[in-house]
Amino acid sequence: MKGWSASFAAYLDRRVVMVLLLGFSSGLPLLLTFSTLSAWLKSEGISRTAIGIFALVGTPYALKFLWSPLIDRLPLPVLTRLLGRRRSWGVVIQLLLIAAILALGATDPVREIWLTAGLAVTVAFLSASQDIVIDAYRVELLDDDQQGPGAGAVQAGYRLAMLAAGAGALLVASAYGWFAAYATMAALLSVGLAVFLLGHEPEIKVSAATLERERRAAEFLDRRPHMKGMRAKVLAWLYGAVVCPFADLMARPAWVAVLLFVIGYKMGEAMAGAMANTLYIEMGFGLDEIAWVSKIFGFGATIAGTIVGGALVARFGVLRALLVFGVLQSLGNLFYVVQALAGHNIWALALCVFVENLTAGMAGSALVAYISGLCNLAYTATQYALLSSLTAVGRTMFASTSGKLADWLGWVDFFLLTTVVTVPALLLLPWLMKRQRQIAVDA
Repeated sequence: MKGWSASFAAYLDRRVVMVLLLGFSSGLPLLLTFSTLSAWLKSEGISRTAIGIFALVGTPYALKFLWSPLIDRLPLPVLTRLLGRRRSWGVVIQLLLIAAILALGATDPVREIWLTAGLAVTVAFLSASQDIVIDAYRVELLDDDQQGPGAGAVQAGYRLAMLAAGAGALLVASAYGWFAAYATMAALLSVGLAVFLLGHEPEIKVSAATLERERRAAEFLDRRPHMKGMRAKVLAWLYGAVVCPFADLMARPAWVAVLLFVIGYKMGEAMAGAMANTLYIEMGFGLDEIAWVSKIFGFGATIAGTIVGGALVARFGVLRALLVFGVLQSLGNLFYVVQALAGHNIWALALCVFVENLTAGMAGSALVAYISGLCNLAYTATQYALLSSLTAVGRTMFASTSGKLADWLGWVDFFLLTTVVTVPALLLLPWLMKRQRQIAVDA
């Protein structure tokens, strides 16, 4: 019992609470360019295929590693000196994000579909940039033994935000219109803004191997007299900010298998999630029913999944938790099949929502803890951005085909496909576990 008490007591630590609030800020914009946007488009009569293609607006989440070195290493005039590198970037990005969400909510997707798409991409870009800062801040703020509970906390906050941006936005839209819904979500971003303004800048810990790698780069430039002045400074910055983080990752054992696993682990859930609201609406559920059952009823299951998942990661280890939770997450997609067969049945909807939220929350906590543990603290923002970008590949590139696949296969076969599409990633886990044990023995 003491072990369990200690695992859950970690959630009361001040730093873990800060991570919870930042997770809320991180999760708010996602649904505004994903399922909530899909519901808005569907309610306006946009075609199913077009809604599926709109999943591509989330492409910045998959590409954020491209500009993460700038956020990781580039100081902002005045603000970096006053707030520190993480907090200064966090404040600026969140202010821009609030403005972009307000602009998106003010569009008319029927008459201005391209403007809606362009602003949705802008929101996704700023949201992905916000995630770069928040993920780095979280990993650097927490001790090693807090990464499991921290993963649970950030996922719980994330899911709280999804409740707000999902059920909350739908309820506000049902009563007051879509601009009011998006304006409300923009106002809620002030939660993360307050954490960055009132929190403290984490201390950066640099390993001996990292210092040695960057020392060799400095010596390389010193041996070349023609590389002086600004040119040398730019080259040194590029080496430290861009080359070193990726070189460090590729020096890890089985790094290709790790990247493939990260890409595939959430693919099935992402494909199913892209079409969930479309399924519910086609089954005859109204926006208020979807809000109350799909979002609010599932909230308890989601929070339970993230918190229990984070505690189990701390207790049993990351890889074992990833395997068990990954299998449960894949099986959870079978309940979309139950919903498709049941039609407009509120109890089937409740069952589907409960299982999907519970298993996705557990798997999400395990994956966040795994990615956090892979990061070198000298390059946290860049490395976490790269790895989390790979998880977004399934949510964007593959999820964008969901509408077409649903048209082609029908709902039942489509959701059966989402159940098995994660199997290759899960098959990599036992091999990675064996490699990790071998490395521990050799060390």
